[in-house]
Amino acid sequence: MSNLINLEQVHKSFGIKPLLDNVSLGVHAGERIGVVGLNGGGKTTLLEVLTGIEEPDSGRVSRLGGLRMAVVTQRGVLPAGATVGSVVLAGLADDASTDEVAEHEWAADSRIRSVMEGIGIADLGMDTPVDNLSGGERRRVALAAALVRELDLLVLDEPTNHLDVEGVQWLAAHLLGRRSALVVVTHDRWFLDTVATSTWEVVGGKVESYEGGYGDWIFARAERARQADASEARRRNLARKELAWLRRGPQARTSKPRYRVEAAESLIADVPPPRDSVSLAAFARKRLGRVVVELEDATLTTPDGRELVRDLTWRLAPGERVGLVGVNGSGKTTLLRALAGDSDATLAAGKRVQGQTVQIGWLRQELDDLPTDLRVLEAVQQVAQRIMLGDKEISAGQLAERLGFSPARQRTPVGDLSGGERRRLQLTRILMSEPNVLLLDEPTNDLDIDTLQQLEDLLDNWAGTLVVISHDRYLIERICDSTWALFGDGKLTNLPGGIEEYLAKRATLAASRTRAGTPETKPADAPATDSAAYRAARKELTRLERAIDKLSEREQRLHSALADAATEPDKLVTLGAELKQVLTEKETAEERWLELAEGV
Repeated sequence: MSNLINLEQVHKSFGIKPLLDNVSLGVHAGERIGVVGLNGGGKTTLLEVLTGIEEPDSGRVSRLGGLRMAVVTQRGVLPAGATVGSVVLAGLADDASTDEVAEHEWAADSRIRSVMEGIGIADLGMDTPVDNLSGGERRRVALAAALVRELDLLVLDEPTNHLDVEGVQWLAAHLLGRRSALVVVTHDRWFLDTVATSTWEVVGGKVESYEGGYGDWIFARAERARQADASEARRRNLARKELAWLRRGPQARTSKPRYRVEAAESLIADVPPPRDSVSLAAFARKRLGRVVVELEDATLTTPDGRELVRDLTWRLAPGERVGLVGVNGSGKTTLLRALAGDSDATLAAGKRVQGQTVQIGWLRQELDDLPTDLRVLEAVQQVAQRIMLGDKEISAGQLAERLGFSPARQRTPVGDLSGGERRRLQLTRILMSEPNVLLLDEPTNDLDIDTLQQLEDLLDNWAGTLVVISHDRYLIERICDSTWALFGDGKLTNLPGGIEEYLAKRATLAASRTRAGTPETKPADAPATDSAAYRAARKELTRLERAIDKLSEREQRLHSALADAATEPDKLVTLGAELKQVLTEKETAEERWLELAEGV
């Protein structure tokens, strides 16, 4: 397996803080690496040094000659005045002009259409100026420009931040189907566990490498913490609790055990039992009474009059823990605003009822409610000095520390905080207000995995009613007892099967819309543009035939190699995985060939 990039004794500092200290590592062909670590710990710096965006202070970085690589970072900018089409197709325009490529490729190339639709930008239109797009749309356009190319290495920094649950699943499947190597910084634990074959943890200027994805990394870190000093007790306990939750989790995660069972059992033997929902609900009823928040015959619309939800009657119960999912624009945030009683939520019909003892804590996506003239600890103490969390009393400083603010960082002016730190401060202030109803709108945005674990640990023992919007499947599955979805049909749908049922229903809806939009017969007087589509389809058929022939040849070679390696278990595993990927690609190509052949 060839090395694409090597780092040898690399050092990189900003100011007096070393982010990379004598780091040596390599990226191999076909390897998929997930990069994790605390915010500000050096993850993005590692990516930029790997790819040549930043030069190291010392050490050596070597790259394979002719390496085809694409990099999508959070700092990336799109060319001023460019269109969506010119950005997405820039890497494909060789001899033809961008306009010629756009006219043909967008009309006929299923791979480009799949990418655009998969990450939710197909409706933007290829001629839309990128200057008019939101920050999230610009990030997705940059991501699409990388995904449509044939590459040796793909480097992504937080690619799931602006994708919904469906988009995250599509991206994972797409990356698994590619032959290129991958290095990705992500805090999405489902995505990490699904995609990564190895994990790098950037901590204290070093890069620790682990085999496998999120579950394997958590186990390895828990094992390492078990052998550490007593000063690591808090981190050890969180890792063990997380491991225990993973072991109890949905069957999909336990179907491929990767840990040594005996060692895992010894690590989680004395971990507290799962959340006692009955006790928490009983306590919530004492705090809340019978009525929490109710919407009766409610119709919600956007400011321009578009109907999002109609005739909705929804009564939140004391202690209920709800996960709310849906595609972007389906009305999730508007529904949360209506529950919160926000005047910006347009309640076109119906009414909202709130219990007398209800105190709402509402985490919005905006960060405009923080006192920038105070220091972090002062901003938290402004809400309260001490609170009861479960059966324990904790101070403002203790809660701030649990959510990632060290005692030294608590003296930092709020105005100097990063976006992720402001998000954590916003959440800390809400929890300090001791609400009995929590409404959380994308609480995981900009939070690293360690902070996510702390947050989930807090919410696990929180007694009250909870409604959370999130694309983080782990968060929804861990802290919520029920899942509800908005499918764009004006209704709120309960999903007993959780996120998996949501994705299955979305796939069914997409398939039914495709069938409904496909004409059964082609009119005899079809316009002249059909001839261009016919030629494009014939061209794609020819390309698919060549691809299927090549895949068949690879399949035969792999079968021969498997027979030769009958006494080499490690090689058998590697060859078997490669054969499985080849068969999947061949099946996909054959299905597409049959689909095109029927219409030509």
